[in-house]
Amino acid sequence: MAVANVLTLDDGQLDVWLLPPPESPRDVPMGDLDDRELRRVEAYRRSDDQRMYAAAHVGLRRVLAVYTGIAPRNLAIAGERYDGSGGRNGRPRVLGVPGAPQFSLSHSHGLALVAVAETRVGADVQRIPSAGTAEACLPALHPVEREELEQLSEDRRTAAFGRLWTRKEAYLKGIGTGLARGTHLDYLGEQRARDRPEGWVVGNLPLCDGHVAAVAILGGGDHRIVMRAVPDTLLYAQEAAERLAGVEPGLRTVLRDHRPRPSPSARAA
Repeated sequence: MAVANVLTLDDGQLDVWLLPPPESPRDVPMGDLDDRELRRVEAYRRSDDQRMYAAAHVGLRRVLAVYTGIAPRNLAIAGERYDGSGGRNGRPRVLGVPGAPQFSLSHSHGLALVAVAETRVGADVQRIPSAGTAEACLPALHPVEREELEQLSEDRRTAAFGRLWTRKEAYLKGIGTGLARGTHLDYLGEQRARDRPEGWVVGNLPLCDGHVAAVAILGGGDHRIVMRAVPDTLLYAQEAAERLAGVEPGLRTVLRDHRPRPSPSARAA
């Protein structure tokens, strides 16, 4: 069944959906998932992890149905490139739907986040790390990122590391490598915007206490962000995909491009 109400993306807009887990495992409509996703659910050992993965991917499908007009269970979602043995890997895409939006899904400790845009996008959400986690991960960072963090007091360093790590993962998801690319290779710090990856805008999102999140989008300039928080009673209800189109934005903000821009005279030359 097609979805009647379809959302569109304005030029330069990035939609962010915050999706909570269901109150009960019985609430998750597993029929929305494909065989690959169901196998991934079964691969988790802990029931909480199974529920979070299933809920996040059902939520993703229902959000994408709002933009494509295709029922969640009928969407074909797979990696953007063939792996040479009949499978697909890399950044996930909606297949077989011309003009389908780009998207990125992340979930962590009770919260899922879906970012939707017209161009390549990456998103990451994490529970705020402990001081021990931040300290242990310092050697894996870009040298300048380490210098910046080491200048901070311990309490400020932990929060700054959480913001940095989500920016880093969002960018690596956006380019399609994930953590297979060394986390020390790209600078995503806060003090030297000119050294961030060329052609991408990366920044953190305002989020609830306990989590930190970031998005990365291909293309220079500022990008408008529209954020929506979806209650679980709506997300997992029947006809949810149609009802999601009516969810009002809870926050509108701007993802700023802090890279130096060429002067008019330089552009003219």
